[in-house]
Amino acid sequence: MDYIKTFFRLLLGVFMTFAGFSHLTFSRLEFVAQVPTWIQFSPEFTDFVVLASGVVEMIFGLGMLFLDKHKGTVGILLALFYIAIFPGNLNQYFNHIDAFGLNTDSARLIRLFFQPVLIFLALWSTDGYAKLKNSHFLRK
Repeated sequence: MDYIKTFFRLLLGVFMTFAGFSHLTFSRLEFVAQVPTWIQFSPEFTDFVVLASGVVEMIFGLGMLFLDKHKGTVGILLALFYIAIFPGNLNQYFNHIDAFGLNTDSARLIRLFFQPVLIFLALWSTDGYAKLKNSHFLRK
């Protein structure tokens, strides 16, 4: 089971590093669709959000790849990040914004169901859930 968890942790690490890099380069404009309209105060601020989230994604990706001793903490933080960016996915769905090939409401709706999968994988593949379970936050 450890090999499978390690595989998914590394896969998430590569995915996040690539996604972060794409925020800064070739998909920069498409990621504007992920910025909720209620925080798009100006084009400059929206671009800042895209760039900053890209840097954060690269940090998480590299953490998943190289911080094995702290993988539980990285997994918890990545899961929280996935929760924090979920409003961007909802924004794309509710405002019918086309991006990343998601050009129908059905496609955008299906994508919403992948966020819990990412949260699960971040916690499971890093043993982040076990770390949370043993922390004082979840003790009775």
